[in-house]
Amino acid sequence: MLMTVMNKHKHSSKPGKPRNKARNFKAAKVKPKATRKHGPKRSGPASGQGANAPYWLFGTHAALAATSNPARHCLRIVLAASASPDLESEVGKARQAVSGRPDVERLERAEIEALLPPGAVHQGLAVLAGPLAEIGIEDIVNNSADIGEASIIVLDQATDLRNIGAVMRSAAAFGALAVVVQDRHAPHITGTLCKAASGAVERVPLVRAVNLARAIGVLKNAGFWAAGLDPQAGQTLAQADLSGRVVLVLGAEGRGLRRLTCDSCDQLVKVPINKSTDSLNLSNAAAIALYELSRQRT
Repeated sequence: MLMTVMNKHKHSSKPGKPRNKARNFKAAKVKPKATRKHGPKRSGPASGQGANAPYWLFGTHAALAATSNPARHCLRIVLAASASPDLESEVGKARQAVSGRPDVERLERAEIEALLPPGAVHQGLAVLAGPLAEIGIEDIVNNSADIGEASIIVLDQATDLRNIGAVMRSAAAFGALAVVVQDRHAPHITGTLCKAASGAVERVPLVRAVNLARAIGVLKNAGFWAAGLDPQAGQTLAQADLSGRVVLVLGAEGRGLRRLTCDSCDQLVKVPINKSTDSLNLSNAAAIALYELSRQRT
């Protein structure tokens, strides 16, 4: 899926508001909302069960990260009978990181494939695990109250599992605090998303917000500066002052930022690309933006 660089909103050249570079902040504690016991119904990748059902994670990075994550409840760990001694050793180390992990089951590759969604690339390792606990935008605000240099990614109606997973991988690589998606339209975490994230799902929270504009407002009240990516913006990422606490807001593949999301941003910036190319992949745009933030902070 591609992220179009043409935004349909007439106000896409919205100028940035004056920014106080030396502003001091002390984010107020926000009372977390009650944890939702039962999320919106969805089908598991293989079982067809609901939101709280366990699902299979596959691929070495995703499976090892889940196995060594104390926040994950692992029910089964399956390893190919033909797996290398190195992979077997890595699985052993991951199991030892958390007490109570199940024994490793040695199966033939065809037997592992039968457990997983069609076409899943398991690389000889898969883990059946329960879902991670939900985290709200208020939790992110409270956990970052004393962090002066911080970044958060907001994805406006992103729907592609692999793109979201790749964004999370970049978020982990550059130390972003969270990736925020809209609850209604974004897919839930599955083995496919975890595979694309290459273990980042265990390190970077995927926060689901009912209303993105309201979520951005909560972050702004906590001292974050909201910068939306728009190809018609007057400034490039390199020209903008994006130091401090920053929310990077990226539009959906092919549609760009919606009007209310765009209006919630303090400033619009762009990733300059060759005029002969009319689009950038969503995850590539996120990686470029996160790199630029990192570069400006060094």
